[in-house]
Amino acid sequence: MTIPSRVTSRPGTDRGWATRHSLALVAATGILLGLGAFTFRYGEGLSYFSSDPAACVNCHIMQPQYSSWQKASHHTSAVCVDCHLPVSLIPKLLAKASNGWHHSKGFTLQDFHEPIMIKPGNSRILQENCLRCHGDMVHAMAPGMALEPDAVSCVHCHASVGHGETTGLGGPERNDFSERMIP
Repeated sequence: MTIPSRVTSRPGTDRGWATRHSLALVAATGILLGLGAFTFRYGEGLSYFSSDPAACVNCHIMQPQYSSWQKASHHTSAVCVDCHLPVSLIPKLLAKASNGWHHSKGFTLQDFHEPIMIKPGNSRILQENCLRCHGDMVHAMAPGMALEPDAVSCVHCHASVGHGETTGLGGPERNDFSERMIP
C-alpha cells in the first residue's frame, strides 16, 4: 500500500483561506473601530455624557438656542437636559441615544429641518418635565390634561421660557408673540 506523499485537504479547511479571511475580518474591524473613534473624538462625543449645556452647541445650528437660553428665565434654574430629557436613567439614556442617532444622521446627510424643530416624542418629554417642575402651579389644569394629554401644551403659551422669543421655536404659527401675554 502506498502512502500518498501529499495529503490533500478538503475544501474550506485550507489554512491559507482561513488566515486570509481572519486578516480581512480583523482589518475591517480595525477600520470600523478607527472610524468610530475618530468620529466620536471629532464630534466631541464624550461631552454628550454630561449635562453641560455647552455640549448642545457642538453643532453650530444650536447656537441660537444656546444663546437665547442664556438670556431666558430658566437659565439660572435649568440646563438643557432638565427640560429635554427624561429624569429616569434608562429612559434618559434611550432618549440620548435616539437623539444622538437622529442628530448625527441629520447633520451628516444635511437633511435636517430648518429652523430646527422639536419632534413629537421630545415634545412629550418637554411637557412631562414642565409638569414635573411646575406641577404645584398647574394642578388645576392637570385633571383635564389626564383626560387628553395633548390638549394643553405648556410651551404653546410659554414658548419664550426656555429659549427666549427670538429663536423661532414651534413653527411660524407660534412665533407671533404680539397678541400673547407670556408670564
